[in-house]
Amino acid sequence: MAKLSLFDRRRRRVRTALKSRAGNRPRLSVHRTGRHIYAQIIDDAAGKTVAAASTLGAKASGANVDAAVQVGKDIAAAAQKAGVTSVVFDRGGFLFHGRVKALADAAREGGLEF
Repeated sequence: MAKLSLFDRRRRRVRTALKSRAGNRPRLSVHRTGRHIYAQIIDDAAGKTVAAASTLGAKASGANVDAAVQVGKDIAAAAQKAGVTSVVFDRGGFLFHGRVKALADAAREGGLEF
């Protein structure tokens, strides 16, 4: 078995903790790269993506905090349109800081509960 990177170990630890606390709520999963930030609301029971938003769209561009805030607002609006009000936040292996935190705060302001 290959040794996991620190990022992968952190991602597994976060995901395992979420599964025990999730109940029946969908998961708000965040992924960021050097150029973009992505957010998806995933219903793990059904194995389907309920809503998604990213900086690939026309509203937000780039990989800065302002773009992350816009993606947070977009994912909250898409979630409400899909009838989702409460989620669990899956930061993956990323630290809850900077762009990830900005996206989470904007999603909370947009009406998502987590």
